Amino acid sequence: MLLAAVMLSTAAFAQLSKNPYKFLGNITTSYNVDAGGGVPRYYTLWNQITCENESKWSSVEGSRGYFNWNGADNAFNYAKQHNFTYKFHALVWGAQYPGWLESLPAGERFSAMTNWFNHAKEHYKELPMIDVVNEAVGTHQAGNPMIKETLGGGGKTGYDWLIKAFEMAYERWPDAILIYNDYNSIRWDIDNYITLVRTLRDAGAPIDAYGNQSHDVNDISEDELKSALKKQQDALQMPMFITELDIDKANDAQQKAQYQKVLPHMWEAPYCAGVTLWGYVVGHTWVGNSGLYQENGEERPAMTWIKEYMETDAAKNAVGPFPGTKKEASIYIRPAALKVALNDVLPIKVRARMATKTIEKVELYASNNLIATMTSEPYIAEYTASSAGTKTLKAVVTTTDGSTYERYSRIQVLSNTTKREPFNETVPLLPGTIKAEEFDKGASGVSYYGITRTTDSPIKTNSNSWMEYTVDVAEDGLYTMDMEVASTNANGLFHLSEYGFDNLTYHTNMIAVPNTGGSTEFQTLHCPMMQELTAGRHVFCLNVDKGGFYIKNMTFNLIPTFIMPGAVAVKDMVRSEGVEIKTTSEGNVLSMDNSDWAEYLVDVTLSNNKYSYELTASSVGGASVSMALIDSDGKELSLGTANITSTGSLDTYQVKTNKIRNKLNEGKKTLRITLKSGSCNIASLNFTNSESTGIDELEGNDAANTGDIYNLSGQKVAADYKGIVIRNGKKVVVR
Repeated sequence: MLLAAVMLSTAAFAQLSKNPYKFLGNITTSYNVDAGGGVPRYYTLWNQITCENESKWSSVEGSRGYFNWNGADNAFNYAKQHNFTYKFHALVWGAQYPGWLESLPAGERFSAMTNWFNHAKEHYKELPMIDVVNEAVGTHQAGNPMIKETLGGGGKTGYDWLIKAFEMAYERWPDAILIYNDYNSIRWDIDNYITLVRTLRDAGAPIDAYGNQSHDVNDISEDELKSALKKQQDALQMPMFITELDIDKANDAQQKAQYQKVLPHMWEAPYCAGVTLWGYVVGHTWVGNSGLYQENGEERPAMTWIKEYMETDAAKNAVGPFPGTKKEASIYIRPAALKVALNDVLPIKVRARMATKTIEKVELYASNNLIATMTSEPYIAEYTASSAGTKTLKAVVTTTDGSTYERYSRIQVLSNTTKREPFNETVPLLPGTIKAEEFDKGASGVSYYGITRTTDSPIKTNSNSWMEYTVDVAEDGLYTMDMEVASTNANGLFHLSEYGFDNLTYHTNMIAVPNTGGSTEFQTLHCPMMQELTAGRHVFCLNVDKGGFYIKNMTFNLIPTFIMPGAVAVKDMVRSEGVEIKTTSEGNVLSMDNSDWAEYLVDVTLSNNKYSYELTASSVGGASVSMALIDSDGKELSLGTANITSTGSLDTYQVKTNKIRNKLNEGKKTLRITLKSGSCNIASLNFTNSESTGIDELEGNDAANTGDIYNLSGQKVAADYKGIVIRNGKKVVVR
């Protein structure tokens, strides 16, 4: 037992870093952990590992729907085996994404991105650190515009797509240290880098640290490095990682001298949480002359010096923001808006969560003035914007053991005194219709941007414009939005969002606007909302990702729960992937391609009965459609597969009728329709009872003319009640 304890103690400090606040890490070497040859074993040198490529989306899901985690698992399990930390690199990147992503429309790309996050979470329940977004400044990567569009575009903040990425990561891994990572951040692009990271911080995104790749310090002077690091920290006031440090020098003396210049200033900064070198074996690094060991194990002078430096008291005792590389405090300041008009009142929430400690109080300051002390959740305060200019917000969280943690943010108070308020004195009630021009009153940049209000006429949209609408939702539930649009081209794109205190919610997917044939030829787009709405006050934001089209009205309807037996209105989906709603001679139809799916809310009213279905569909080349019912506990029951033969044209429909083999139990369920192969249009779906029940069927409100009706519990119900009722002593199904 004593020997085991000694071995564990030795293993805990076997690596170069003896500092409990910081790690000295590295990356995998040509898809391997240990380099082999004469190079020392990985765990004898480094106490943090990053996969150079193995955990990137393109490496894991090169073929859509097929995930290969083997390479990432090798590094993850190695770190766990040797008791040091692992960083996932990277969830979102405008390079090394799967090639198949580019062929998808924006809405389906968002679904694919969400699926990628979900599979990563399913595979790695817990992660210590994540590069959530990599290299998103400007055009650092050619794929950035497409990834930006995929995640919702710039939106109200200019950086909504990045905020959404961090929100998605925090939802899945709240205890992970969430990092933004980029290059040229110390020298060539420092101002753009600071603007991006600071906007995420100011908007309340759950970003915990910023990462400097540091490929740009190859010949930087000590003074320039110190000045750049100070400029970043003064602006951001957040933890920092050095994430991809390499010195590309063929000359041994020059490489050593440059490491001596840069590494101590990085390592000893109290806000630096760790340093990751980007490779260490000659011939196996990203840039040609950055290796620290020859393949036979011969040590270059820079490596010898690094080992010596890590033994110094300065290296061992340098403090850092994450003891043990673990996040204790998650603190994010979320103002209701980043801009506010003069004299207006701005609600502000401090999102505060501790991993192991208990919060005693949360203090919120504005420009060093205490505006609220809060001792219970939600930590929401109000700030009156009494003077124009940039205001610094600071949250100080005190825990019951006396520890304090800080977080900063900023807001901009405009000199404009136009008060923000709903367009009409009476706030629109949903379900209902909102005129596009009746967005909230207020200043540009506060309640709208890039748009001109018109009176009783359609609004012409511009790219990157947005409008906010204050509404009251009458009851909880899933809703749909029907948008009236007109366009002379098929380039438009929009989505509906809401900037809540706890999340940036996308209520709809990214909706493409078709060419309707003219600027006055309006067409209604049916847009299912992806999140259930809660009753009460909401502020919706209509984000125009690509403009040039016209909008007239937005109509919101509560999605019905369809009664079985009965018909399902195919347009009233609650969720879908890849499906389009098209208007044809058959009315609104589902347009589906291979692997597309749609879900509906249904209520099976006849217990332990057999059913049949009638599916009206068209196809060119044939298709196979499967259907299933999903219980609230996730249990799935197959309803069978309908094989649709080619009808020669999508405008020519056939009716497929079949009996469902299994009896269905009553209750509310989710109906999922999935296209297994081919492509088709589905015009209607009707379920009928295939065995006698002795229950009569009525359509609509026919029961209203027959006297009082009662539910199966004997309670009197209104005439518009749907489902099984008792009328004159007989059971009747009212549809």
